[in-house]
Amino acid sequence: MKHRAEPLMPYDAAVAIEGLGEALAALKGPKEIQSFLEDLCTPAELEAMGDRWRVVPQLLQGVPYREIHDRTLVSVTTIGRVARCLERGTGGYRTAARRLGITDSH
Repeated sequence: MKHRAEPLMPYDAAVAIEGLGEALAALKGPKEIQSFLEDLCTPAELEAMGDRWRVVPQLLQGVPYREIHDRTLVSVTTIGRVARCLERGTGGYRTAARRLGITDSH
């Protein structure tokens, strides 16, 4: 069995996420980003991310969790997690929504 001449660098999540952000920023347009995400993620991961994004506009409009669930079939737990990110997250959902013209009723 071959041994590596140098040990692997320790995993740094912040560096990995920064690299992912740079890769996404380098892409041009929704089709390129969708292709990248389909290569990067499993179908279940894509579905989960899509579900989270689908509820953002409704939360920003003040639609109650149960009504969002009834409309989308996204779990109330997931809706609550997205709501917490809107309240206390880093602002990514709000930035994307604002740039897409999705207004906040709050």
